[in-house]
Amino acid sequence: MTTTPQQDTQEPVAADARDTTAAGQGGAGRRDDDSRDGGSRGGDYRDGGSGAWRAGIQRTIRAGSHPEPWKRGPVLAALALLLGLLMLLHARIPDGMKNVGSLVETFLPWFGLFVPVLLAGALWRRSASAVVALLLPVTVWLNLFGGVLSDKSHPGGDLTVVSHNVGAGNSDPAGTARDLAASGADVLALEELTTQARGAYEKGLAKAYPYHTVKGTVGLWSKRPLSDTRTVDVAMLGMAGPLAEHLSAEEKAATPRALRTTVATDQGPLAVYVAHLGSVRVNPKAGLSTSQRNDGAQKLGKAVAAEDNERVVLLGDLNGTTDDRAFDGLTSQLRSAQETAGDGFGFSWPAGFPVVRIDQILVRGVEPQSSWVLPATGSDHLPVAARISW
Repeated sequence: MTTTPQQDTQEPVAADARDTTAAGQGGAGRRDDDSRDGGSRGGDYRDGGSGAWRAGIQRTIRAGSHPEPWKRGPVLAALALLLGLLMLLHARIPDGMKNVGSLVETFLPWFGLFVPVLLAGALWRRSASAVVALLLPVTVWLNLFGGVLSDKSHPGGDLTVVSHNVGAGNSDPAGTARDLAASGADVLALEELTTQARGAYEKGLAKAYPYHTVKGTVGLWSKRPLSDTRTVDVAMLGMAGPLAEHLSAEEKAATPRALRTTVATDQGPLAVYVAHLGSVRVNPKAGLSTSQRNDGAQKLGKAVAAEDNERVVLLGDLNGTTDDRAFDGLTSQLRSAQETAGDGFGFSWPAGFPVVRIDQILVRGVEPQSSWVLPATGSDHLPVAARISW
């Protein structure tokens, strides 16, 4: 009679043990299955990387679904949006007393350098909001300048034109003349000619260019006959800049800085303008000083508008970029050879480390086929060249 209770108590223990054993075996089986599955997935990683790619996408989605990355870096996100709006609405920035609008437009392409700086900050802060905000300035910059980065040049052309601010302080005008003659240009415009250096250019270019005309501090040398040459008033009273240092007060007030002439070509007459507009100065107190240049640009625009010849080429140092609103009167009538048929930005100043293109070749009625920048001479500007056709 005493054995029955013992048997009753032992049976449940044995059952529990069997359950536990079975559970252990089942768990082991599942672990083995998981291990085998994991090995199979590991094989997927090794075979094609599709599993790793999916895992990376999942991690990114999980990270983006958390609020923390979107809360980080609000200042970076705000700066990115401001940068995009600055480039997008640059034409609406008022000039005011310090010509801020013109200053921004002069160096507009360089604002793109802030994008990688802000991106580095966004990645360091792990800020999803800043990364997304950077899409605005990237899109705007590519819309403004993305096309400039491609090579738009074409072979051929009927006439090669070159423009060069030879520099009033050029210590080797004879060497500069030799370099320009070797360029093979059919028409060569020079700006910032001084009385002292003029003879060196006339002598150095005489063999290659039998025709030339000089008005004040600008001149044109040509392999083709010239006619109907006259001075163009570009309102240069109160001249300032490097050239002014080499002129007397009377010369500053009376010296022409632009001319118009007709070049005889096999395709007919071509009106050519050569201009050197007023210098621009930047200082912390006054900002960008552009009044002389802007007045000259307006008068030059009116002269081009009154031009009877349908074929026009403007060569010169305009002391500004074609993005600058000050040149709307010119760019509404003429196309930039560099923007139409160049490769890159074609920066021309300063010669040692060019950061802006202020030397321009603008055309109407002819087709630019190519545009490029020539090697440095003794000037602080680089020569610019273009090949045009009819």
